[in-house]
Amino acid sequence: MRLDALLSRYGYCSRREAPGWIKRHSITFKGKPCSSPTDKVQAEGILLDGEPVEFPDGLYAALYKPEGYTCSHDDGEGNLIYDLLPFQWRHRNPAVSSVGRLDKETSGLLLLTDDGKFIHRMTSPRHHVAKVYEAVTEEDIPTEAVELFASGTLTLNGETRPCAPALLEIREPRRALLTLTEGKYHQVRRMLAAVGAPVLSLCRVSIGSLHLDSLNLKPGEWAPIRPDAL
Repeated sequence: MRLDALLSRYGYCSRREAPGWIKRHSITFKGKPCSSPTDKVQAEGILLDGEPVEFPDGLYAALYKPEGYTCSHDDGEGNLIYDLLPFQWRHRNPAVSSVGRLDKETSGLLLLTDDGKFIHRMTSPRHHVAKVYEAVTEEDIPTEAVELFASGTLTLNGETRPCAPALLEIREPRRALLTLTEGKYHQVRRMLAAVGAPVLSLCRVSIGSLHLDSLNLKPGEWAPIRPDAL
């Protein structure tokens, strides 16, 4: 591809900005200097200020989303998860997006990628990717909720289709793990509210085989992942 297209693809600058960017930086392809936006290059073999292109075959990362951040690209929505990412990630084309969403007041594991097929595989109900949430509630969680959630008969307010069977593990009277294989709007909060145990705090602790604890991340930090590890 052209050098200006590569710089735009991987978030260094726009194609319009490329001539000026190229003048300000050292660029080589297979050891030979590059100085024109029209130079033909590939991600493999190019060095930009001595560094190779980051994630040339697609970006896949896990983020420990803090509370108070929104999964949106809209600057009018306050603190965005993308504000936590490196500059180049935020300007890649295709854009880096979250795999599904966590609401503003929910923390925990969130996947990020620029691979649309990966997003579809991870979010499609047909693939049944399990997601585990740790919830702390305002009231004791009734033990009957375990059987109700597992039965697949709970229908949330405003909906006609019941929730898919879900695994509820009550660890303490007001703390539980809930495993879902679907992603209805505010589903964990609505399910627990339906049994009289409104959520005080909520954290997603795992997606598939990827666990937040194993990543050793602090809120706001990210780490690269392998897409085939989930």
